[in-house]
Amino acid sequence: MGRSVRRVAAVGLVAALAISGCSGQSLEGGNDDAAAGQVSLKINFWGDMGLDKLKAKYEAEHTNVKIVLNSGEYNAQHEDLQKKLVAGSGAPDISAVDEGFIVQFRSQADQFVNLVDKGASSYESKYLGWKWKASQSADGKQIGLGTDVGGLAMCYRTDLFKAAGLPTDRESVSKLWPTWDEFIATGQKYTKATGKKFVDSGTNLFNPVLAQQPVGFYDDQEALQMEGGPKVAFDTSMKAIEAGISANLASFQPNWDQGFKKDQFAALACPAWMLGHIQDTAPDQKGKWDIASIPGGGGNWGGSWWTIPKQGKNVDEAYKFVEWLIQPEQQIEVFKTVGNLPSQPALYKDPAVLDFKKEFFTNAPTGQIFAATAENLQPQYLGKKNGPTRVAVENVITRVQQGGLKPDAAWAEAVKAADKASKA
Repeated sequence: MGRSVRRVAAVGLVAALAISGCSGQSLEGGNDDAAAGQVSLKINFWGDMGLDKLKAKYEAEHTNVKIVLNSGEYNAQHEDLQKKLVAGSGAPDISAVDEGFIVQFRSQADQFVNLVDKGASSYESKYLGWKWKASQSADGKQIGLGTDVGGLAMCYRTDLFKAAGLPTDRESVSKLWPTWDEFIATGQKYTKATGKKFVDSGTNLFNPVLAQQPVGFYDDQEALQMEGGPKVAFDTSMKAIEAGISANLASFQPNWDQGFKKDQFAALACPAWMLGHIQDTAPDQKGKWDIASIPGGGGNWGGSWWTIPKQGKNVDEAYKFVEWLIQPEQQIEVFKTVGNLPSQPALYKDPAVLDFKKEFFTNAPTGQIFAATAENLQPQYLGKKNGPTRVAVENVITRVQQGGLKPDAAWAEAVKAADKASKA
């Protein structure tokens, strides 16, 4: 998810804002197998990565393997992994790592199985070049195999648009907002016509706008760059909040999920992984959502890798499962089930992806929509401290949304918070 985005890292840092799905399941767990010869593989991830069906399929084909799925809150999963690596024990057999944290963890490559040693080099040519390199350490160790990419679009409620007197077909809707300023103006029209809010959250404008900038929080020398892309994204978020179009919900929290169910907003930024969250959260809204172009064009928000911590007890079996997960059949199944777009470009030409239409989203051709964005992606360098820095800045946006901070004072607070996170 995914996903979409649409995230902590330093030991002791408590993440205050969730950036992806949560389940409330414990982060603790063991490898106690009652049956002799039984192998238990614990997998930590967040949101919905389409593993439920795949778990049953794999266990049926590998009767000695039990897959233990542990879906937790996005930031907490990454923070927990960091703590377990430092402690030297307790890490899961397999851990998903998101784009916002991959640089942090690849800089600790000695804590992970080098997948090249397991034969993963044969998959390099199958991946988008930047996706393969993003999980590769400076000395050539490969800590992860890519799951998905988070090319951006905009999801919207056709029924709520119709009630506001706005067009509902995806081509006409896309023409409403070639820029973010025009998107905000459309939101004001919607709010004026309906008395309801247009978008879910200021943070879910901040992230996609930031993803479209040439440089994010950090340059490739790990220097904080707040006056560039982050300032553009932050200003856009503040404009939306001050325009009165945001429902001011905290993303990936219970009140955000309730916002879907109670029609509290009509549009939100949609990386491919977000589709799964929408349909899982509001299943009765099938046929009421559609997908348009995102203002500004392009950008990548999210996308993950499967990693195998070295301290795991079943490294060989863990790699076999990861290798199985990245095969085309499983990648296509995940795409069809939850929307996560594979990071292997050959699959974008596969009719199973290219011709696929998502019934839940008014039969939107999600294969065409997201494949087109993925092939042109030029993702930013995200930096070792990207995850905690983003959380710190989003916490400031949340304070504005909750009325605890005035918008005109918020940027100075965001810079201060980001600087602190960058040095933690």
